[in-house]
Amino acid sequence: MILLSVRDVVRRFDAEPVLKNVSFEVRAGERIGLVGPNGAGKTTLLNILVGDDDPDTGVVEKPPSVEVALLEQQLEFAPDRTLIREARSGLGHLYELQDRSHELAERLASEQDAGQLDRLHKQFDHVQHELDRLDAYNIDHRVDEVLHGLGFEPDEYDRPLTSFSGGQQNRVILARLLLRAPDVMLLDEPTNHLDIEATEWLESYLSGCPQAVILVSHDRYFLDRVTTRTFELMSGRLTDYAGNFTAYRRQREERVKVLQRTFDKQQEFIAKTEDFIRRNKAGQKHAQATDREKKLARLEAVDRPPEEPSLSMTFGDPSRTGDWVIDAVGLTKGFSTPLFTNFTMRVHRGDRIGIFGPNGSGKTTLLRTLLGELPPDAGTVRLGTGVKVGYYDQQLSSVDPELDAIEASRPLDNLTITPGYMRSLLGRFGLSGEIVFQKVGSLSGGEKSRVALTKIAAANVNLLILDEPTNHLDLWARDALETALRSFDGTLLFVSHDRYFLDRIATNVIVFTDGNWKHHHGNYSDFVRFRRNIQEETQPAKETPASKQPAEAPKAESSRPASNNHSADPNQKRRRRLPYRKVEDLEQEIAEWEDRKEQLQTAMADPDLHRDGNRVKETMARFAETETRLKDLYAHWEEAIELN
Repeated sequence: MILLSVRDVVRRFDAEPVLKNVSFEVRAGERIGLVGPNGAGKTTLLNILVGDDDPDTGVVEKPPSVEVALLEQQLEFAPDRTLIREARSGLGHLYELQDRSHELAERLASEQDAGQLDRLHKQFDHVQHELDRLDAYNIDHRVDEVLHGLGFEPDEYDRPLTSFSGGQQNRVILARLLLRAPDVMLLDEPTNHLDIEATEWLESYLSGCPQAVILVSHDRYFLDRVTTRTFELMSGRLTDYAGNFTAYRRQREERVKVLQRTFDKQQEFIAKTEDFIRRNKAGQKHAQATDREKKLARLEAVDRPPEEPSLSMTFGDPSRTGDWVIDAVGLTKGFSTPLFTNFTMRVHRGDRIGIFGPNGSGKTTLLRTLLGELPPDAGTVRLGTGVKVGYYDQQLSSVDPELDAIEASRPLDNLTITPGYMRSLLGRFGLSGEIVFQKVGSLSGGEKSRVALTKIAAANVNLLILDEPTNHLDLWARDALETALRSFDGTLLFVSHDRYFLDRIATNVIVFTDGNWKHHHGNYSDFVRFRRNIQEETQPAKETPASKQPAEAPKAESSRPASNNHSADPNQKRRRRLPYRKVEDLEQEIAEWEDRKEQLQTAMADPDLHRDGNRVKETMARFAETETRLKDLYAHWEEAIELN
């Protein structure tokens, strides 16, 4: 069933449209990742889909019965509004049915008139049927499940929402939307305020829900685990890809190569034709030149493929430290109660140590204690010989909001660095043009984050201590930061809830759980495997529910799309949307269409093809048809893998 149909939507705020003829359809059960650089128009598109904004041209259509809802950002709550009341409001219609059932039951118990009793019985039966159809008998359990999954405990249910932090309030808003369960859920950065455990729960919940989901996220691990289709929004254009984020990156690379070859061949053909026309227009071959000029005028131009955002972040060539960089012995720190006790670790030169754990478990406090910003309650900490620290705090307090980006990023201990050098360095971190002259306070979170990273890079430090450095960065900036950190020859200690980032960067991890901390060699996925092995050894006959396990990192890409449906209950399958077909039959057909795709790619690389504009257009149309067919087959194959 088609829930949303978007046709030729255009939206502009200035001369250049943010959305250019965007078209797509959304069907029940689809989980779509919407990706694109910061500022590409993703939030604008979601606002149009939910009806909070109108396109300049184009239409968004949906059946009258279909509900579309967007995850709201920070709201103002009444002083007496409690956590449990706000969460239950997502199931308000079911609670109203329950109240109606109780009311009718009381009236039936006291009614004496036979005719009125008959009418009340019919009403009561209808309400009971609706309660049964909507599975409304265990709604308190559903509320508990969602609130617990998002990190809330029962003793917090009656607290007023105004007593919670902004991040906790955002989690309540997410809980309300999940319980409301609209036909199409639009989720804009739903994991922003979630720790890894809550993010893993959300992955399982979304993967098992029957609703359609369109989600914007910069969490690549989350996208890989949840989505079955990917929309890329770049330069105003939306391109539809089959599969999750990893499948999208692979397909995009192939598509761009084909488009680039086709564009280059056509440009070569145009250049040769124009040269022939120029040389022969007034000569003996003027008739041929005129004919070619007419054909060239009719030639349908092939667009240059859109360029991916490209950054070249770098943290310089750090000076050498001693063999050890940080020596912590018996550190204990807390406020009303200890956050961690007896933290003992020696960090060696070249280590890349990632720290993760639940919100509020003491990760940032540990960093600040190691830096000397907070005194330990017990224990000692020393920095090694020649250590120069660069600290990125997630509040971005290191950059003065009253200064422009150039001055805010210039290190205080080296004012001889020229504005020209700082402008060049800011460009490497993705800030260029007039934006570098704006005050930091007027910049977006992602832009402020890049200013803070630039300031660290300019200081030429040899120990990087980073607290959630990817929070405000888009997918391409995260890739660039990872590349820069992997090539950094100094030492790195960082806090992150980005599992993809942890996997690419960390050589050791420190895990905070329930007031304890543990040190593990390897990255996040190594820790997951270690923990699962321990669980299997200690509980050989008991299978741990998927919703309580961290998900492993995405495996290396294969020639077939990966199945991403990880339901909280492995025995509860989602409904089949497509006709039953054997997996091997689908794989054979996919192979045949992939062969056709390769043949078309070869044809488009042939210079002779580009002498005929009609053939170019026909071949490109066949190539687009082939890609569409493969996308459908991939989706069918994925469903067959899951449900056969």
